[in-house]
Amino acid sequence: MKTTLMFNNKTIPVYLTDTNKKAIDKLTDVLTRKLQTGKNALKNCILSLISVEINGSEATLHSLYEKDTLTISLY
Repeated sequence: MKTTLMFNNKTIPVYLTDTNKKAIDKLTDVLTRKLQTGKNALKNCILSLISVEINGSEATLHSLYEKDTLTISLY
């Protein structure tokens, strides 16, 4: 399933393997928290996001630069 997320004044496509609505809310919370308190590598990844893929309780953050792509836990 594909949906979009408005984050940091950008529309980001989010791909889900199941229709878990809580995962999208959790993703927004985690991204906001990590942008404020995360390490620089994670902040760079979040600021250059082009898409997100959610598999169960993990989110793969795809950034503009392939080397900045990361996988984070939602829970």
